Amino acid sequence: MPSYTPPLRDMQFVMHELLHITDTLKTIPKHADMDAETINAVLEEGGKFASEVLFPLNISGDAEGCQLDVKTHAVTTPKGFKEAYAQYVEGGWAALGCDPAFGGQGLPLIVNQMFYEMLNSANQAWTMYPGLTHGAYASLATHGTDAQKTTYLHKMTSGQWTGTMCLTEPHCGTDLGLMRTKAEPQADGTFRLTGNKIFISAGEHDMSENIIHLVLARLPDAPPGIKGVSLFIVPKFMVGADGALGARNGIYCGGLEHKMGIKGSATCQMVLDGAVGTMVGAPNKGMNGMFVMMNAARLGVGNQSLGLTEVAYQNALVYAKDRIQMRSLSGTKAKDKAADPIIVHPDVRKMLLTAKAYAEGGRALQAYCAMLLEEEHSHPDEKVRTDAGEMLAMLTPIVKAFITDNGWTSTSMCMQVFGGHGYVKEWGMEQYVRDARINMIYEGTNTIQSLDLLGRKILGNNGATLKRFGKLIVKLVQEEAGNEKMAEFLEPLAKLGEQMTKFTTEIGMKGFQNPDEVGAAAVDYLRVAGHMVFGYFWARMAQVALREIAAGNTDAFYLAKVQTARFYFAKLLPETAMLMRTASAGSDVLMDTEAALA
Repeated sequence: MPSYTPPLRDMQFVMHELLHITDTLKTIPKHADMDAETINAVLEEGGKFASEVLFPLNISGDAEGCQLDVKTHAVTTPKGFKEAYAQYVEGGWAALGCDPAFGGQGLPLIVNQMFYEMLNSANQAWTMYPGLTHGAYASLATHGTDAQKTTYLHKMTSGQWTGTMCLTEPHCGTDLGLMRTKAEPQADGTFRLTGNKIFISAGEHDMSENIIHLVLARLPDAPPGIKGVSLFIVPKFMVGADGALGARNGIYCGGLEHKMGIKGSATCQMVLDGAVGTMVGAPNKGMNGMFVMMNAARLGVGNQSLGLTEVAYQNALVYAKDRIQMRSLSGTKAKDKAADPIIVHPDVRKMLLTAKAYAEGGRALQAYCAMLLEEEHSHPDEKVRTDAGEMLAMLTPIVKAFITDNGWTSTSMCMQVFGGHGYVKEWGMEQYVRDARINMIYEGTNTIQSLDLLGRKILGNNGATLKRFGKLIVKLVQEEAGNEKMAEFLEPLAKLGEQMTKFTTEIGMKGFQNPDEVGAAAVDYLRVAGHMVFGYFWARMAQVALREIAAGNTDAFYLAKVQTARFYFAKLLPETAMLMRTASAGSDVLMDTEAALA
């Protein structure tokens, strides 16, 4: 059976020693009094909820899955899920980062982000039920009317009601301009929605008393394409003026998807049969509201794979120390045993260190993005808000795609550490692999994220935001000029930063001649950018650790951080050389292939 220990020490390192988050929070009035002790205490309790309440339900929830009553359209979640959600609500966890104006606790976003990493490690399928609610909450908080906020946000904050995003239809996934769901205006100002949605996570379940669906649909006179999409609130149960629940609305689950993983999460085919909805925002401007939710979901999906990478690594490490097989190539290490533990073998260590490096690098990036989001929303200085928003926009596709690609690699490697036992269900490792695979697909496939990064976020502003990130690298290199102990980190990072400028220009020039060049290079380009970002954070983490060691700190944590940084720069960062070469190979070898793909 697997186990899980919340990585509180590393979280504290990232928040307080690497990013010094309380210094930033002091510049934001509503968080000016927030201290590290409070943040640590909340996360310690959150870790207990994740490890003691959710984690024991992960394997059983996967085995049981969700059940649909085809007559009533009711969905029953796995045993224990509903009770765990009640504890989640009772503990106030749903309100952690929400606005006090709606009953929230008003804690910094990074606290909620770290908490959700632990929930994802413990049980990704369960975590999707409350997780999507945060995105729906953010969308309504940003674009809803005062009446809509009053009606819905208090109970979504408390966790009494959950939320969904209803976008995808059977004939269209990412290309939302093709959607057909209709919204007919009514005399009372509401709309009647008719259509079908698929792949709707948490679309129907028994964990909350109401489900608030945010649905994209078309008005009768809507222009074609994405410019003709509007956003609507469609509650499972109608809500009266006094907030009381009324009649069942015309939206229901017509079927459950039979999936490779996250089987405890209800992935629903939703039918809208004259369902009553109210519009959010302006007509034909629905994507404005939905993008708030989609961007939050993209950061959340990166966090899902971060959580899975962490828990897979923890279990593979324990197994590698215990399992004995063969002798070390360099001589016997465990003379009192019939064979050496497999952790002595170089390739086993490579797999373990890959997962560790991707988990800890991902945690640093996620925390950095959470602080950018905080600044974008709440900093009193308009320039800070703008700069934070631009940087976050560039990093979001990297969070979603790079961390989830790494999560797939890491969980697969961690399963490999177990050998044949990793392929057996009882050990829990094969579930992490299955659960991780969806994260590369939904909320915009990783190819879509790559196109967004290269086409919109980089070439779209002539690399201005990329250059800003490059200045962070230059600053770090200048800070440590002459420090020989930092050279093994900074020299390859500085070189990659320089190469990135030339690489981006080359792809951009080719793209102006032939747009397929951007499509052919985008996935490789994102991984190069991801390694540059991870490399920056790993160099900074090594910097902090080396300073502690130089000051006489004998905590093995810091030596481990330096050793992992060395591994990252020696074994993982060099992937960029191959990626830049393949990206530069052009589109002809892909597009001039009619005979090969006949």
